[in-house]
Amino acid sequence: MLASERIVNGSYGELWENGEWQDNINAVTAEVTINKSALNLSGGRWQKHKITSITGSGTISGFKVSSNMIKQSQWVMDDQAAPVSTEFLVYLKDPEAYGHECIKLKGIKFDRVQLANWTAGQEVAEETPFTFEGYELVNEIVKGD
Repeated sequence: MLASERIVNGSYGELWENGEWQDNINAVTAEVTINKSALNLSGGRWQKHKITSITGSGTISGFKVSSNMIKQSQWVMDDQAAPVSTEFLVYLKDPEAYGHECIKLKGIKFDRVQLANWTAGQEVAEETPFTFEGYELVNEIVKGD
């Protein structure tokens, strides 16, 4: 029977960007979408599907503590500048789990830059969507006995 303490808690998640812990981040999503084209073949009614590409996308959310996200994306203002990409290491390190998980997201490009979004009397939160062009499962959680 599954022991409830083995269920991974997101409070132990960490996001590292280029070797630096992003301790202001409190939520991360990343997923791979499998894109397919529909094929109508003779001999039956079933529509078949051919995998044609994959797309990686996600979002990081947290509290604003610096202007780093704005500064990191200023290259978009220069018509001659090359796009800047980065890498993330996304960890889940719940001490009661069967281990920790680490996924490296590669070729990250941010989709949007939040320049201002504040309300008097409230903490300033940032949410930044991104795409990525590869991933690696660096460390996996393996269910034990």
